[in-house]
Amino acid sequence: MKNIFPLAVILSIILVISCNENDKGSGAASRTRTDSLLNDVMDGHNFGMAKMGKLTRAEQTTRRLLDSLAKLPAKAREAAEPLKVKLDSLQKELSYAEFAMNKWMDEFNADSAVDNPKDRINYLEDEKIKIAKVKEAILSSLQKADSIIRGKF
Repeated sequence: MKNIFPLAVILSIILVISCNENDKGSGAASRTRTDSLLNDVMDGHNFGMAKMGKLTRAEQTTRRLLDSLAKLPAKAREAAEPLKVKLDSLQKELSYAEFAMNKWMDEFNADSAVDNPKDRINYLEDEKIKIAKVKEAILSSLQKADSIIRGKF
């Protein structure tokens, strides 16, 4: 009888520990497709929002440089024409990236089709693609800004 009690206590402890470990792992495993998609979409949104300040500063710098080029004497303006073309293109890309982020935020509805799982998954899959394109527009315009602005000045 003395040997059974310690064995029962040890088995009970092992059972409790194993149940707790299963509970910890089940949270991640039980995430639904909808939760995962929403998380991906919101990660894209958060990334874009984190870059908006840098995007705005790059736009301001580009405008300032274009204004400075416009004030140059005629010969200097002519010599700087290739740079002006690059800056004009950059200005458009930066403006588009900002516009795309704002448009996406205006149109996104986190509560869309909450009562219809299939429609919700389709909606979130589409939004994941859209925010990925916005993210790419932001990244490519900022990379171009770094290349042009830092490379020339």
